[in-house]
Amino acid sequence: MTPEILAPVGGKEQLDAAIRAGADAVYLGTQSFNARRNAQNFTAGELPAVVSACHRAGVRVHVTFNTLLSDRELPAALAEIEKIADSGADAVIVQDPGAAKLFRDNCPSLPLHASTQMTIHDAEGALAARELGFSRVVLARELSLREIESIGKAAPGVELEVFVHGALCVSLSGACYLSAMLGGRSGNRGLCAGPCRLDFRARGRDYALSLKDLSAMEYLPELARIGVSSFKIEGRMKGPAYVAAAVAACREKLAGREPDMDLLERVFSRSGFTAGYLAGKTDVRMFGRRTREDAAETAAAGREAALLTRTVYRKVPLSFSLSLARGAPSLLSVTDGKNAVEVRGPLPLPPRALPTGKEEAEKHLSKTGGTPYFLDSLDLSNPADLALPPSALNAMRREALTKLDELRGRAAPHAFAGKPLSLPALGPHGPVSFRIAADEAETLLSLSGEKDAGSFLLPAAKVTREVADRFGGRLIARVPPVSFESDRARTGKLLDGLKALGVENVSVSGLGTLRMARARGFRIHGDFGLNIYNSLSLEEYRKAGLSSAVVSFELSARDVERLGGPLPRGIVGYGRLPLMRFRACPGRGKDGCGACPGSFVLSDRKGISFPVSCDGRRYSTMYNSVPLYVGDRLPRGIDFVLLEFAGESPEEARRILDLFRRGEKPDFPRTAGLYYRETL
Repeated sequence: MTPEILAPVGGKEQLDAAIRAGADAVYLGTQSFNARRNAQNFTAGELPAVVSACHRAGVRVHVTFNTLLSDRELPAALAEIEKIADSGADAVIVQDPGAAKLFRDNCPSLPLHASTQMTIHDAEGALAARELGFSRVVLARELSLREIESIGKAAPGVELEVFVHGALCVSLSGACYLSAMLGGRSGNRGLCAGPCRLDFRARGRDYALSLKDLSAMEYLPELARIGVSSFKIEGRMKGPAYVAAAVAACREKLAGREPDMDLLERVFSRSGFTAGYLAGKTDVRMFGRRTREDAAETAAAGREAALLTRTVYRKVPLSFSLSLARGAPSLLSVTDGKNAVEVRGPLPLPPRALPTGKEEAEKHLSKTGGTPYFLDSLDLSNPADLALPPSALNAMRREALTKLDELRGRAAPHAFAGKPLSLPALGPHGPVSFRIAADEAETLLSLSGEKDAGSFLLPAAKVTREVADRFGGRLIARVPPVSFESDRARTGKLLDGLKALGVENVSVSGLGTLRMARARGFRIHGDFGLNIYNSLSLEEYRKAGLSSAVVSFELSARDVERLGGPLPRGIVGYGRLPLMRFRACPGRGKDGCGACPGSFVLSDRKGISFPVSCDGRRYSTMYNSVPLYVGDRLPRGIDFVLLEFAGESPEEARRILDLFRRGEKPDFPRTAGLYYRETL
């Protein structure tokens, strides 16, 4: 089956361009709860007309509902879900497990697609998404072709959607908090300000966080071969010319012709294109920025790309049946394979006129210009060699297509159950305990005697027999926060090694590692990388196997306090927060990692420094310039607070713990994060 070409639609002009250029499906958002809230978007009231127009043209509609939701927003979200169901949309793209539950409970016939923001990098994550009710997974953009193929083989029955063109985030999908932490505009909430495009510097390179745009046209046949269901084009903030050029390029490549890559690059690029992730070549050639020359090319190319939409791409095949019989009105039947219409015309002329043959009928019935239809087959019954004037054939064709338009555009709403929103009650919270995390065993061992520490966390790879024996059931081994498909066997071996050491508890940051840990019988704790933002998500993760969870550090203190349900929850109370995680490391130079010791510093245009550390050359993490500390102003409604020590000496860690325990203000620069400032 040929993969669908899925086009981005940020407004009405882009919608028209996508349809006219021949997209098989579009994805678009309403005014709320979508990851591009700054696009023009559509009101919920406009959705039925949008869906109707798309269905007439043979185009499916995927509605983006892919932001994290707070408990305060859930009633409005449920009302929006009802409107999406009523519109007859073909699918919804969702990030938040709580939102997925609302869809499942209220309109189960509406297919769920797991957003790329769910950070699914492996087959285990795809299978876990299926367990949550998702029929399709939008894979993270950081995967290679071979990894995508492996996921397809290991997760049969899960549709895979892959980005093939458009902007690339330098951070791993769903793991970027830079915009939120620096400016209060969260990407997980649909309002990323794109600070990565500013001039960050690293190891002598400028604009070190800006990647070129992806263009994977050369890989489309191979992606189709390995079973990818949907080719997704990024760009809901882009104009109609961009949409048309990208759709046309995909269509040409799938037809076995070479697309106009020159036009595609001139319409929009950042110093050219890259397919580094797909090729498995995450080197310095992936990086590039938007130049004045790029912008000048775009202005000129836009007019050229607009020519691609002069006519509507005809993609809906129709079967015509024309019957001419003596003494009876002419009869034209038309079907698209699902809908069928009949039109009666004038009495055909007697045999003395030139009879209407198949060639003559096809000539007039195939004139479907300006519509998405084309004549695929014609069955002509004219045993008496009667004739029908061209004007009659044309009139019957027009009437038939008008009727067919009406049938194809009729709304087919999804049944909406309208279940009352029921949130778990606020649970009782006892004294707040500490969870102490360290990146080195020495620091953790030095704090093992702290009586008010309920648990101690250490990276799983650093757990030794000594550590396991010293802490026993109080030890939580931290599974790596990132596990690509190529790491799946390695992660499994790591978990098996922990079992052999007698470790009972692990902490996970992704759906895939959660599933792997559950299969091995661990007691599982959710880390902040799961982006848990509301009570419904807490409950969904509890059902999936969590014993406790650190909620998203993007939540306000007010929203933390509202979280209900029985699952013990905590917050990050101290530590340098990870702002980004990279597979294409910004510290790489022309010689690759070169002499990099595994850590370096990124500097912004104001001279502020952000440390970066590498994990075995598999991925690297950018941390905030100052640590989070809320010991003097701890949010209520939590069961534990996580203190993260990474780089602090044992003595420094103990001093910070004592400060926190006494509720004192720190004597070092700090941030209170987002707990006490409103984020968008």
